[in-house]
Amino acid sequence: MPLDPDARLLLDAMIKAGRPPFESLTPLGARMQMRAMREALNQPQPAVAEVGECVAQVAHGRIALRLYRSRARTAGALQPVLVYFHGGGWVFGDLDTHDNLCRHLANAADCTVVAVDYRLAPEHKFPAALDDAWAAARWVAAHAGELGIDAGRLAVGGDSAGGNLATVVGLFAGESGEVSIKYQVLFYPVVDLALAHDSYRRVGEGVNLTAAAMAWFRGHYLNSPREIDDWRVSPLRASNLARSPPAFIATAGCDPLCDEGEDYARLLEQSGVPVTFRHFPGQMHGFASMSGFLRASDEVLADAGAALKRVWASAPRSRIGA
Repeated sequence: MPLDPDARLLLDAMIKAGRPPFESLTPLGARMQMRAMREALNQPQPAVAEVGECVAQVAHGRIALRLYRSRARTAGALQPVLVYFHGGGWVFGDLDTHDNLCRHLANAADCTVVAVDYRLAPEHKFPAALDDAWAAARWVAAHAGELGIDAGRLAVGGDSAGGNLATVVGLFAGESGEVSIKYQVLFYPVVDLALAHDSYRRVGEGVNLTAAAMAWFRGHYLNSPREIDDWRVSPLRASNLARSPPAFIATAGCDPLCDEGEDYARLLEQSGVPVTFRHFPGQMHGFASMSGFLRASDEVLADAGAALKRVWASAPRSRIGA
């Protein structure tokens, strides 16, 4: 599948910069390279009404959060909320690398986005990131009043490894009933760490995410290859998806994760879960975070925002003091 011309130009610029593949680096080196890449993009930052920092104090420690409000609170209304988990293969990525994406989503969905700074591997292997993601979602719901958000209109989302975390948090919520999650937004999620789907072979080399890089991420994240079959690692293998939240799922044709994302969308639909599925044939992994360079980024963020607005419109609204 040929790359979209916009994506081709951006990928060529990445290659020209001469940065080594992530799998050739140490985790610390990969984190430094990821931050340098984001800084080199120098994306314009969309204005939001407010950006704030807070800390979720949970049973196993403290989790840093960043809140993005799309607009000032008006007439006592509480904003809906999207709890967002960044991508980066569970090894890198942080609140700053996904700042631009979260700003866009807050405005597109007219909501508050709460970004979660979960623990990273290999210092904190599975299930540390997932423990943080689930704890953060529950904490946000429990502290909705003081955060100025509406716990009755709560969604989760993430890209790549963050999409994996959002998927499993949605399953946890459906099974436990501890949190009511109305929707999930999944950009090219990791849902099967066997790395065996045909898109791994079809996409091959020369793109920004390869099978070798995914194997490197998996090796740092998991304690043992035996965990690949654990549905909390590979949610495509979950025995029952019927209680998952409705989903928006976007995939990219030049991404080794393409086929598993499509399979997950199909499996959700077969389980009776409503799915809005968008496929971008000529795009590469990570395209949703490349606004200002890829027109498809603006398109997928607008689509996700519209899907969330439909959910917000159909859910009962809470008000301050209610």
